[in-house]
Amino acid sequence: MLTALPSYPLFEFAKTLFFMTSSTIGIIGLGYVGLPLSLQFARTGSTVLGFDIDSAKIKALDAGETYILHISADSVRAQREAGRFSATSDFSRICECEAIIICVPTPLAKHREPDLTFVLSTGRAIAPHLQRGQLVVLESTTYPGTTDTELREVLEEGSKLKAGVDFHLAFSPEREDPGNPQSDVAVIPKIVGGFTPECLKHALNVYGRAIKTLVPVESCRVAEAVKLTENIFRAVNIAMVNELKVVYAAMGIDIWDVIDAAKTKPFGFMPFYPGPGLGGHCIPIDPFYLTWKAREYGQETRFIELAGEVNTAMPAYVIQRVGEALASLHLTIRDSRILMIGIAYKSNVDDDRESPAYVLWDLLEQQGAEVDYHDPHVPVIRPSREHAHFAGRESVALAAGTLADYDLVLVATNHKAVDAALIAENARLVVDSRNALSALMKGKPNYFKA
Repeated sequence: MLTALPSYPLFEFAKTLFFMTSSTIGIIGLGYVGLPLSLQFARTGSTVLGFDIDSAKIKALDAGETYILHISADSVRAQREAGRFSATSDFSRICECEAIIICVPTPLAKHREPDLTFVLSTGRAIAPHLQRGQLVVLESTTYPGTTDTELREVLEEGSKLKAGVDFHLAFSPEREDPGNPQSDVAVIPKIVGGFTPECLKHALNVYGRAIKTLVPVESCRVAEAVKLTENIFRAVNIAMVNELKVVYAAMGIDIWDVIDAAKTKPFGFMPFYPGPGLGGHCIPIDPFYLTWKAREYGQETRFIELAGEVNTAMPAYVIQRVGEALASLHLTIRDSRILMIGIAYKSNVDDDRESPAYVLWDLLEQQGAEVDYHDPHVPVIRPSREHAHFAGRESVALAAGTLADYDLVLVATNHKAVDAALIAENARLVVDSRNALSALMKGKPNYFKA
């Protein structure tokens, strides 16, 4: 009977009935997090509508192509041809979705403060199209309170609906690990926190269709804190081995030998590895989200800040080692020609966000070096907010003659696709910040670890 219908207009009620019977999942942000998640939902039977403001990504996906190294074109094409995945930049189609999952960047602003621009602008874009009964989930890493305060307020203001009453709201942090063959979105346990118990129930129902193991937690804030804790744990431990690397090097001890031996202990030790600095979109950034938020509560985060100082100092240490290596041939950084191996932030990926290689490059050029790079996974450097001045630079081919033309080769990333033997045989000097050539060059006078 009509008297039993909800009080809102009949047209709105009809739209609500439509998406309540739909299994369409909307995923906003089709990058390193959103695209794998989209394909996993599609593989398990959901219809997925991906949203992105980058027209180049939409065009590539429409053509069944990929723009992420570890995502195959075949996997994109299979879900498109099955009718389970499509991409759009039309945010009015939000109303077609049962659930909307936000996977957009959360970088740091100029003064190392959280930048929620992408999250909040996404919230404003979807709010006018939000329907009663829909679920909105944030997956972007952020500080506790973002989902149930800033994002909730934006959604409520733009939709005139109330979270926990008219629509459901949750936070579920991404746990992607690009380049790791063991990283499979389907089997990595999924943390889920809801704004209300009913919100949590709806979020678990949606994720349960695609993810094997769900880990419900008390609230959105607990889920947000879980993600920060995971990444702070890594940042602090990487800082520890980076500091030990410098200390042990002064004693003539190789940190890599120490770690290899220590990790044979079956309890009480977990191996972390040093490098030229932190990279990627998580470890260099996420700890500072908590540091910033902690100040609001009058709390200090001394471990986090000290770890940040240690890790931030690593590029300068690498450059010091470059100077020492060149001095062994009576050369200086000024006017030297240096080939950097790897521009991606970690092995075997094409993701160069926050890569320490760019910091190394800047430091070398500031001291007068001429720098080129080789990275089979980043043939051309894409525009970015952090390193716009490198955009358009192209990877040089790796060949015996090319290597001989450089005064020094600096290994910034250890890609399997790079011919390590070719470098070992033909480079005049090698500074290795990743232990990549140790098996081939250890003990040789032209080989320096950093």
